[in-house]
Amino acid sequence: MAVSDPIGDLITRIRNAQMRHKSKVSTPGSNLRSRVLEVLKSEGYIRDFASIEHANGRSELEIELKYFDGEPVIREISRVSK
Repeated sequence: MAVSDPIGDLITRIRNAQMRHKSKVSTPGSNLRSRVLEVLKSEGYIRDFASIEHANGRSELEIELKYFDGEPVIREISRVSK
């Protein structure tokens, strides 16, 4: 399934996983998403992320979410369009 807004999809997946207190969340892999995740990691909002290659040539990004005292480090995240 093609996603028309990959950054919006990434943000929604992170937000939904944190509402459920998940430790990890996965998303389809792409260079754009990897770059956004690199910024989130360098700023301390996520623990880490890794690219997982599947046999059929499809890639996935697995994101380790970060919590402090049981609360998500990311308090609010949204897509802002100009």
